[in-house]
Amino acid sequence: MSDRVQNHVTGRLSLRPPQTESLVRLKRALDTAPELLTHERDVAAVLATLKAQFTTLEDFEREFPSLCFALATGVGKTRLMGAFIAYLHLAHGINNFFVLAPNLTIYNKLIADFTPNTPKYVFKGIGEFLVNAPRVITGDDYDQQNLTGGELFGEVHVNIFNISKINSEVRGGKEPRIKRMREVLGDSYFNRLANLPDLVLLMDESHRYRASAGVRAINELKPLFGLEVTATPFVESSRGPVPFKNVVMDYPLARAMEDGFVKEPAVITQRNFDARSHTPDEIEKTKLEDGVRLHETTKVELLTYARESGLKPVKPFMLVIARDTTHAGQLLALLESEAFYEGRYKGKVIQVDSSRSGAEEEAMITRLLAVESVDEPTEIVIHVNMLKEGWDVTNLYTIVPLRAANARTLIEQSIGRGLRLPYGRRTGVAAVDRLNIVAHDRFQEIIDEANRGDSPIRLKQVILEAPDSDDQKVSVQVESSASLRLGFSGWPVREIGPGPASTPGGSSAEPAPAFTTEAEKQAARVALEIIGKYESRPDLVPTSGALLKPEVQKEIAAEVSARLKPIQGNLLTGADSATPPVDISAVVAKTAEVVAQQTIDIPRIAVVPAGEVTTGFHPFMLDVSQLHLQPGQREIVGQMLRTNEQFTLASEIGLKEQRPEDYIVHALVDFDDIDYFTHSELLYDLAGQMVKHLHSYLSESEAVSVLDRDRRLIAREIHAQMMAHFWESATRYEAQVSRGFTELKPCNYTVTAGQAIQNYRETITELSRIKQMLFGGFSKCLYPVQKFDSDTERRFAVILERDALKWFKPAKGQFQIYYKLGTEQPEYVPDFVAETDTVTLMVETKARGEINTQEVQAKAAAAVRWCKYASEHAAAVGTNPWKYLLIPHDDIGEAKRLSDFLRYEIRGKTELG
Repeated sequence: MSDRVQNHVTGRLSLRPPQTESLVRLKRALDTAPELLTHERDVAAVLATLKAQFTTLEDFEREFPSLCFALATGVGKTRLMGAFIAYLHLAHGINNFFVLAPNLTIYNKLIADFTPNTPKYVFKGIGEFLVNAPRVITGDDYDQQNLTGGELFGEVHVNIFNISKINSEVRGGKEPRIKRMREVLGDSYFNRLANLPDLVLLMDESHRYRASAGVRAINELKPLFGLEVTATPFVESSRGPVPFKNVVMDYPLARAMEDGFVKEPAVITQRNFDARSHTPDEIEKTKLEDGVRLHETTKVELLTYARESGLKPVKPFMLVIARDTTHAGQLLALLESEAFYEGRYKGKVIQVDSSRSGAEEEAMITRLLAVESVDEPTEIVIHVNMLKEGWDVTNLYTIVPLRAANARTLIEQSIGRGLRLPYGRRTGVAAVDRLNIVAHDRFQEIIDEANRGDSPIRLKQVILEAPDSDDQKVSVQVESSASLRLGFSGWPVREIGPGPASTPGGSSAEPAPAFTTEAEKQAARVALEIIGKYESRPDLVPTSGALLKPEVQKEIAAEVSARLKPIQGNLLTGADSATPPVDISAVVAKTAEVVAQQTIDIPRIAVVPAGEVTTGFHPFMLDVSQLHLQPGQREIVGQMLRTNEQFTLASEIGLKEQRPEDYIVHALVDFDDIDYFTHSELLYDLAGQMVKHLHSYLSESEAVSVLDRDRRLIAREIHAQMMAHFWESATRYEAQVSRGFTELKPCNYTVTAGQAIQNYRETITELSRIKQMLFGGFSKCLYPVQKFDSDTERRFAVILERDALKWFKPAKGQFQIYYKLGTEQPEYVPDFVAETDTVTLMVETKARGEINTQEVQAKAAAAVRWCKYASEHAAAVGTNPWKYLLIPHDDIGEAKRLSDFLRYEIRGKTELG
């Protein structure tokens, strides 16, 4: 039951691997020590039991069992808390939760994230909560709640309280308000909670209030157990950081960077910058100016990436860290003045600190919370010491620290706010994936600190209790079952199994090979090679089934004999008495039979324009509203803190052009799809628009400086806009079938060495390891073993084994289907291909929340088009039509039949929206 619930929650909430691993560890703790679910237990005995499971667990550090899950900023701690609550309710019937926030910012954020129909709702996807959503009870409205009705129906209650408010209430020995008697409840709310048999305590950013008076008061709630989430599993003391003793999951920042869940931080300076030759005010002004240069460059990179990829644009902003409120006010006046880039940022700067109150403070917070919106004007945020944990933004790209602090503090406090990725994943575009820290005067100091062994960036820690983190990986190649059946090879992955008994999952023996003697095998190899050539003769062999025709086999046998006779006459004739003659016709017949049985016919289809084809770009007006690149006197140098890789924002020295427009045009013609002679008029029109825009806010020399340094960046942005106006015209398009069927390509996998092949029916508990496993035991799969990207795929394979005639997971290059994604045309490799009595299916399983994304829709459109042409070919040769299924992952269960999924067929472009 708990395994099923864990998989259900993981899939429905689309948990990332570190979140999934955390949920697995919670389940393991509850399975190992079920006494956690009752108040009748010996806490010391529970600790001893769990210490055997988690080597880093030394002590609960509280009066009740409490486990800490340390996940790096940006990985998703709030979503993890939602997963914990959903799992505990669905698997163990727990209905009451008490969530502690460290401050007002996180308190308000948690209330929003636990409220249905909000953008980051933590239970989105949990069907059980659609009708009866958990009731959120807060520190502001708990004494106004009527709880009796909900308790009768098993309603989940999520109590969210601000520990800093409780801390302030208990100063001087006072009793917190939550402990005071309330007539409407007939008791204090605190006592009501303490008397609940199933209260679980969740502590967000627990390092902020671990030993506070408020937490000591909370101890009296006597919860079943506590779950702590933090990115910083230690508390500061006069002797330095003191690590938590109750960590059961540690996923540090360095690991999150390596795995691509957060931005890569980089420290920025100017080439040959000597801080000693500048006054503090000069250094400050230079850092601000260079910060703006980086900001404007990043803005263009983000805009270009969004246009190239067809994604929503992201508006970046710059964070300036001031010394105090007076300094913050001075910075605000400077950044909005005419003296700073001619007043370009007037109305685009907000000051966030404790100097505001009342309506001013409310307006400030409103703007701050809306800073991610492309419609909100803020581009620079100045703050002193107010923005700590809980301010979750994805569009912070440039940080300018102007406050004195040691390098470690600068790194930890600065990058923590800007690590989240706007698209939830790395893009591969350096400027889009990078967080810039402008620190001209502290550059080397920060580099040195980042290179220390205990730096949060360089620190390489294994995920605790994850045995695969240091496992040796091996690359294996899996041949199709046809090769196996013909006797060309044994089990193709024997080397990673435990020894001679390493048949897949230990549940199926190797099939008897069709050929055993070397003479037969050699003849069969030649026959298979010749059959491969017949793939490209769809007029004679339109399907693999046509290989069984006597006239085709006779032709193949003649070629095999001719190929073998010159070098192995004895082999064919049996002149050597010890070598029996080889019956070439029988070998060809058996080889053709195996190929036909162990193949799903995949035609090779090329869609080509017929008649005259012309291409071009429609004239248009450039969108320059987000392009405000700034000139600079010196070269900006950056260094990645994790990898030490350097990059520059440098001019292309020596490439001076006669006209400003030439800088852009000469960079544009480097694109393969732009021809100067055909498009020159449009190119100079667009370049002229850009130059005119630069002259609107820069002098002539400054504009040339920007054109010189950023010509490639400007050209990329213009090219991205041009692609939206591209046109192609052809008289008609035709589908050409060059092959009626294609040989199944070998599959190449990276897996953990020394690991036995799993039976595909076995339930996998450590879902984070599934991508490193190989599965076998199949009877209908066209490969002896397969690799799955998720447990959903494994479950779908169970259905295919039961209901399909044949199936497999195709290798890259098997279909050669390409889809359009921005300016790129990547190859699409579907998840599954399956054949039934009446239809051949191309199947994609996808998280429900990803189905309507641009990439998935583009893949589906390409696959539907391919299936249309493949079905036309199938109708002509008398085989089954093709259908494309796009199946939500959470609808895949073994109780369903394969035919039940036909309702997810995508028939045409109109159905993809």
